Amino acid sequence: MTHWKHLLRQSITSYEELCHCFPGRIDPAVAAVIERYPLRINPYYLKLIRTTGLPLFLQAVPRPEELNDPVGIPDPLAEETLSPVPGIVHKYPDRVLFLVTNQCALFCRFCTRKRHVGRPSMPGGDSSFAAGLDYLKDHPEIKDVLLSGGDPLLLDDDRLDEILAALRAIPSVEIIRIGSRVPCTLPMRVTKKLCRTLKRYHPLFINTHFNHPAELTDEAQLACHRLADAGIPLGCQTVLLRGVNDSPAILRDLLRGLLRLRVKPYYLFQADLTNGTDHFRTTIEEGRAIMRELIGYLSGMAIPTYALDAPGGGGKIPLTPEYQVASHDIFRFQSYRGELCSYPEPPPPPTHFST
Repeated sequence: MTHWKHLLRQSITSYEELCHCFPGRIDPAVAAVIERYPLRINPYYLKLIRTTGLPLFLQAVPRPEELNDPVGIPDPLAEETLSPVPGIVHKYPDRVLFLVTNQCALFCRFCTRKRHVGRPSMPGGDSSFAAGLDYLKDHPEIKDVLLSGGDPLLLDDDRLDEILAALRAIPSVEIIRIGSRVPCTLPMRVTKKLCRTLKRYHPLFINTHFNHPAELTDEAQLACHRLADAGIPLGCQTVLLRGVNDSPAILRDLLRGLLRLRVKPYYLFQADLTNGTDHFRTTIEEGRAIMRELIGYLSGMAIPTYALDAPGGGGKIPLTPEYQVASHDIFRFQSYRGELCSYPEPPPPPTHFST
């Protein structure tokens, strides 16, 4: 098997290389897009694009619309406002996001951190890591650390070992999570050695990111099975993307397939208001309608939470379809088939008890 670092070095990163790979399909305006938002398509994912077509092409190949976004903002989740020290985003009381690299195996065109990924502006060096560790030591209320970036699994095994050991040395840090799209976009990175390294730092969780059933390849299956066999619980954070997976049939195939890979569907995210990504957004009602076609038609194990990460750092808001029908003493609702059902409410508790 070709070494993952060699594959990464063979990635498409320029406008000229992109035109060579997709002759006649690349708008000249894309050259300006790449100057602003870097390009990377590794050979593994390039092969998937050529096999599958548009749904994967849209995720990886720049489009002129990225420079003509009427509503997007650079930092929609206010991560920089919520960053007390470089590399740390402290949004929730008991957990933080720790950005440890600016690199990914594929530069997804819908990325929330589009302003930073692949660019030197994202924190992630030794000095910001040291500042992040000091912050965690000074805030024992933080129990859960999510490593992200960029993609932490693109770091060398030895560097990951150092990072995880440093986190485990902080008594107040109970849970370590890693956000990684590597099992989808460069699955050969998930080596036996990597899994042995990660296994030493339980409880450790990985949330990966698949958007389309065509990404559930034999190589992805091997990567996920290796991680699961190392005792690492796996979740998937999918993004709802126009033209990619905004279809109940596509998502049903994806969600069932994830369970076969031993990956629990975790979130289905409404696309963020990131500058340069407006063309990917569906309406929320479209998303809710899709969820109505999933709930009840798939095992509950396969149903993710449809959520919006609120602009301005407000946190994740569930967007569950509405099933309740107005009622008083009896709770009335619709089943997943639209049938009217009812559930009698219990009487209110007594205001006092006699002895």
